[in-house]
Amino acid sequence: MTETAHPTTERLQLTQQHRELLDQVLDKWSLQVLEELCERPLRFNDLRRAIPSVTQKSLTTALRRLERNGMVERVVISSRPVAVEYRVAPLGKTLQGLVDALHLWATDTMAAVERARERFDADGGTDGPNGSPGSAVGR
Repeated sequence: MTETAHPTTERLQLTQQHRELLDQVLDKWSLQVLEELCERPLRFNDLRRAIPSVTQKSLTTALRRLERNGMVERVVISSRPVAVEYRVAPLGKTLQGLVDALHLWATDTMAAVERARERFDADGGTDGPNGSPGSAVGR
C-alpha cells in the first residue's frame, strides 16, 4: 500500500472512535440505505421495497444509526395521515465520493480477490508451518 502524506501528520491513527464511526456508517444495510437515499428521499416502506432483503428491524436500526451520526435526516411531512420521509443529510452527502471510490476499488479488484480466495481455499485455509492456521505474520 502506498503511503500518502497527510497535511497534519505523517500517518493517520485509526482509533476506536474511527472504527466505531466507520462500522456504523459503512455496514451492509447502511450502505444500501445511503445508496437509495442518494437517488431521492424515501418513506420507510419505499426503502423496504427498494431493499427487499432487509428486515424491518434491520432497516429501522440502520436508519436510526445513520440519523444519530448525522448522515440521514428524518423529516415529518404534515399531511393526513402524518408521513415520515428519510433523506441524505448534507454530512451524509460527503460520503458519496468515498463510497463511489470504494465501489470502484471493489469492482476493479474483485477478480484478484476471487483468485486469492480460491488459492486460500485450495490450500485448506492454512498458511503456517505444518499447515497450522493463524501462524502467519499479521494475523
